[in-house]
Amino acid sequence: MTSVDVVNVVFTVTDDHGRFVKDLTQNQFRILDNNKPPKEITGFEAQTGLPLRVGLLVDASNSIRDRFKFEQQSAIEFVQQSLHPEVDKAMVLSFDEIYEVVQDFTNDLDKLSAGIRKISPGGSTAMWDAVYYACREKLMKQQNPDPVRRVIILVSDGNDTQSHVYRKEAIDMAQRSETIIYTISTSMGSGGEGDHNLKLLAESTGGEAFFPLKLTEVADAFYRIQRELRSQYSIAYKPDDFVPNGQYRTISIKTVPHDLRVRAKKGYYARKQ
Repeated sequence: MTSVDVVNVVFTVTDDHGRFVKDLTQNQFRILDNNKPPKEITGFEAQTGLPLRVGLLVDASNSIRDRFKFEQQSAIEFVQQSLHPEVDKAMVLSFDEIYEVVQDFTNDLDKLSAGIRKISPGGSTAMWDAVYYACREKLMKQQNPDPVRRVIILVSDGNDTQSHVYRKEAIDMAQRSETIIYTISTSMGSGGEGDHNLKLLAESTGGEAFFPLKLTEVADAFYRIQRELRSQYSIAYKPDDFVPNGQYRTISIKTVPHDLRVRAKKGYYARKQ
């Protein structure tokens, strides 16, 4: 948000086949904020060029050891191909039972790649702690004079065995920091609670969860995220009946007249003055 009563939403539109739809205009969207249309639309942009602030969170617990090298290489390729060093920055954080920033925010692609290469698996998993810390202490505290898109890409099997914070606390912090989370499962189709966690995290923040069934599909998921980050819309508006009281407000965005799929965050916390 640029001011307390202006809401910024970045969102993605796809058709029935999952293809990105990038040529819609402002009047083809209907927005409801707390079930009411906005008082005023203050900005709209297709294929938004907002600078990225990306947190790459890599699960380094024992449970993903046998697939780790491939995931590491896919993450390096994503960094090298997706980030525009003149405007974007990223950080790399690994986690097992503790989290560690192996490379802080930088636009140096070689440093980011070296940070990913440093990670070696071992230990149990504190995923919620890692998400909470990345959102609260890193993405929220980045000093950005202009609007940016805060993004986390989480590579994990989604099973948490060690965190001190709860799942709800991690999701709340992601929403408060206005961070979109994309998750790439490393469970290779085994499903269960871990996949449910990853899906919930992505859906709650307007991101997407990917569930590769074989190793080559990990690279495909990174490529899909890369394309999506350059195919999004952004809209800014002033809500009706806005009270800066810290309460959660819901957001609904739909297309008219044709019913395309819109993926956006489900809501936000009305920041106090």
